[in-house]
Parts: sequence; C-alpha cells; structure tokens
Amino acid sequence: MTTFDMRYEIPVDAPLYVISVAAEMAGMHAQTLRQYDRLGLVTPTRTAGGGRRYSLRDIVRLREVQRLSQDEGINLAGIRRILDLESEQERLALALEQAEEELAELRATLAAGDFRRTYLPARRDDAASTALVLWRRP
Repeated sequence: MTTFDMRYEIPVDAPLYVISVAAEMAGMHAQTLRQYDRLGLVTPTRTAGGGRRYSLRDIVRLREVQRLSQDEGINLAGIRRILDLESEQERLALALEQAEEELAELRATLAAGDFRRTYLPARRDDAASTALVLWRRP
C-alpha cells in the first residue's frame, strides 16, 4: 500500500488539467470551455503544442461563470464585466497592501531615528536624484 506525501502543496495556478478533466470538474461540456476561452472569460495556459491546461483557479472561475449565467441570468458580456471588475479589485487590494507595508517600514525607520542614513542621497551633486530627504528641527 502506498501513501501520498502531503508535504508538497500544489499552487492553485498550476496548469494541471486537460480540457476533458477540467470540463468534468466544472460540470460542463468541453465545447463550453472552448467557447469561454474564445470569449476570454477563462483563459487556460497553453502547452507548446497548443493544448489547453486548466488550473484549480480556472475551474473555480468556470463554476462562477456557470453560476452567474444559470442562477443569476446574466449574459456573457455582463459576466465578463463582472470578472474584469473583480480582477481589478484584487489588483488594487494587492497594491494597497504593498503600499501599507512600505508605509509601515517608513514609520518604523522614522521612529528609530536613523532616517538620515536611509534616505539621504549618496552624493549631494547628483542633480537627477529623486531621494527623499528627511530632517529634524534642532
């Protein structure tokens, strides 16, 4: 009897599933997946030979397209707009998170008082410098 080693996590974006398996997992016909690919609703990774490979994230997206279409009665153009807005929201949330991390680092540097070493330009004669110079009043 063999056991499966659970130490390895498979990324949700790993392109693992051929179209027939992805269609079965999503509860759709393979031709529907091809149509959604042509419309840009779900874009799987392509192999060197042009075959489609779907990830778990793609399959979740396929199920969401199906739910929006069948349960909510939204047409494919509306679904595309919804998915585009969700992607933009995720991108903005990530950018905000990165900005908050940078702000926290800057605040920590300011609190430590070693901002002169960190933010002064390396050379004073560098006219193209965009370095941020912070100073304290004496």
